[in-house]
Amino acid sequence: SRAPERPKGTRKGPQVKPTPTLEAQRPTLEIQPSPLEAQPRKPEIQRTTHARSPTPRAATPATPWQALPMTRTLCLAQDPDSDALLAADPLALLFGMLLDQQIPMEKAFKGPKVIADRMGALDVHRIAEAPEAEFVAIASEPPAIHRFPGSMAKRLQTLARFLIEHYDGAVENVWTREDPDGKEVLRRLKELPGFGDQKARIFLALLGKQLGVEPRGWRAAAGAYGEKDSRRSVADVVDAKSLSEVREFKKAAKAAAKQG
Repeated sequence: SRAPERPKGTRKGPQVKPTPTLEAQRPTLEIQPSPLEAQPRKPEIQRTTHARSPTPRAATPATPWQALPMTRTLCLAQDPDSDALLAADPLALLFGMLLDQQIPMEKAFKGPKVIADRMGALDVHRIAEAPEAEFVAIASEPPAIHRFPGSMAKRLQTLARFLIEHYDGAVENVWTREDPDGKEVLRRLKELPGFGDQKARIFLALLGKQLGVEPRGWRAAAGAYGEKDSRRSVADVVDAKSLSEVREFKKAAKAAAKQG
């Protein structure tokens, strides 16, 4: 009969000892802060990364062509859509300059937009890699891009391949790589297939006068085409009036050449 009395004494013991229960709870309370301390660290690292990442992105310079301070809206093709492409894409501008021979200037500078519409985009690699017959057909489809679409299509492809081989397909590298001066840019332009001395000087003047590309000594390198307020070439065409004035100058120059 005494055997069951021991559990009673045992029950009294635990009732007097609340401490073990509290001590058992304390470790739980002490363990909980550990993950809480670890959690803020991850957000801190992430926040630091996100806070710093915009800084280098903002400091990253835009591509040379995008960074150019346009002095005015181009008006070479005398067509808003074509001129917008010329202002946005240096390849279009270079192609237009190549096409500018034996046809009206506006027709020449509309050519790149025509090609872009027919191919879906003006891509230097697609043009360079296109089968010759296929690209000639694109250039010859009425309205053709030139009076001689077959030969000019071949010249455009030759130019595209040259740009890929020597300038990684980026036209702006012609006047930005290694920070060249005007004389060096002129030399590079004269090396381009289809660009002689006169065409190279006119294009250099166009870059300086209308697109803010002003390497050191560019006016001197462009010669007479770099003169301020002149009306000698496409570099000076900013509207319909100036286009008419350039044409009058060319007529006068041809007349003088015949007489001389």
